[in-house]
Amino acid sequence: MRAGWRWRVTEAAEDGGVRIALLVARFNNMITEQLLTGARDRLIAEGVPEDRIAVFHVPGAWELPQAARRIANSDRFDVIVAIGCVIRGETSHFDYVAGNASDGLGQVALTADIPVVFGVLTTENAEQAMSRCDVYGTNRGSEFAEAALAMIEFRDSLGNA
Repeated sequence: MRAGWRWRVTEAAEDGGVRIALLVARFNNMITEQLLTGARDRLIAEGVPEDRIAVFHVPGAWELPQAARRIANSDRFDVIVAIGCVIRGETSHFDYVAGNASDGLGQVALTADIPVVFGVLTTENAEQAMSRCDVYGTNRGSEFAEAALAMIEFRDSLGNA
């Protein structure tokens, strides 16, 4: 399946048909920037030309749904990967931010004409977050990129449906 991604995505990119938006929250940027690196590196390794990948930054996970909606409405992209990290603290703030990010991105995904990949880590502590964004080991950003490519492949399998 991965070889199929490379061929299909590269062919579509050469035709000007594949554009991927990586939308990244700056809050907890030590984590989100590593997730971004993992996602971008995976997309490039799978054959997506760098100039077909656009990176956008927003202040935090709370703002991801708003920005994702704007990106989706621009009609310039085939898929959005929303990247963020919300770490539980001592107050209920985590619940509000994580819930808004999840619900909001889900709503955009259901109403937009393009897929929205949920790439927001929600962890109990910083150690859990760091273990999920190791540039040389497990990096969930790479998995978010795989999901984006799978959704492009799914879209293409439907043709003009």
